Amino acid sequence: MSRLARPRHNRVIAGVCAGIAERFGLTPWTVRVLFVLSCLLPGPQFLVYLALWLLLPQEP
Repeated sequence: MSRLARPRHNRVIAGVCAGIAERFGLTPWTVRVLFVLSCLLPGPQFLVYLALWLLLPQEP
């Protein structure tokens, strides 16, 4: 299993969803759809996304 990092390929905005998908063996579009659906629920999903954007390292 690879480490959690934002890839340089297959990105749409910041690569957070693509990095999570790569880490857990999912397709990036699956993670993106799940993220958009989770934004319909109350909670800090968007803030978590922004934090991961800042904290996750770029893939070398």
